[in-house]
Amino acid sequence: MAKAEHNNVTLGMVRDSLIRQEDTIVYSLIERARFPLNPPTYDPSYASIPGFSGSLLEFFVKQTEDVQAKAGRYDNPEEHPFFPDNLPPSLVPHYKYPEVLHPAAMSININKLIWDMYFNKLLPSFVSPGDDGNYALTAARDLECLQAISRRIHYGKLVAEVKFRDERKDYEPAIRAQDRFTLTNLLTFTNVEEAVKKRVAKKAMTFGQEVKLGDDGDKGKYKVDPAIVSGLYADWVIPLTKEVEIDYLLRRLN
Repeated sequence: MAKAEHNNVTLGMVRDSLIRQEDTIVYSLIERARFPLNPPTYDPSYASIPGFSGSLLEFFVKQTEDVQAKAGRYDNPEEHPFFPDNLPPSLVPHYKYPEVLHPAAMSININKLIWDMYFNKLLPSFVSPGDDGNYALTAARDLECLQAISRRIHYGKLVAEVKFRDERKDYEPAIRAQDRFTLTNLLTFTNVEEAVKKRVAKKAMTFGQEVKLGDDGDKGKYKVDPAIVSGLYADWVIPLTKEVEIDYLLRRLN
């Protein structure tokens, strides 16, 4: 396969970034697992913040995104806010990021799906039940997980762009026909997906093992179950990344 080198972006560079993002996701899950579920974090009736209607988590995320927007975070096309409406403009000098993606990329943000997946399916599967009162820290760790997972999934736009440039003759007919089935087949490499699932499980084992000198009693005990991390990729990260890739490619020739 020929490499796309437009704007100095190659498929190898994209893959290296995806592998490095695995580390960030695994570490963020480990940090969140330090705290129990802490239900008041998500209960709108708990916080009672003047002038705000919602949970402590929603307040924390919105306030954090406002600050990060002012600092220029969302000028980066790789970053996607969870509450994009009414974000303040950046107050810092604009950095000219390379124009790699088609302008249609700006219209793709599936963070609502990621939010729902994280809180309704993933979070209950890897944190213990209970309440230790650390609600602000809990919200901060949740946001770190959300942002890491979102960045990885939306990176599918860049994956799709590089693959499109490498194999334009294969992708163009399917794009013109708006053929999602053919695009899915072109984007799917089962052996690569299996390798990713095995790699993230191994990282969860390596990063999350309990280390005790001279004591093997906790061997096989991990801060986050490697099977859950592998399942996160199998059930959500890989499929949702593919959805982003397809949504991007369907707009690529507009």
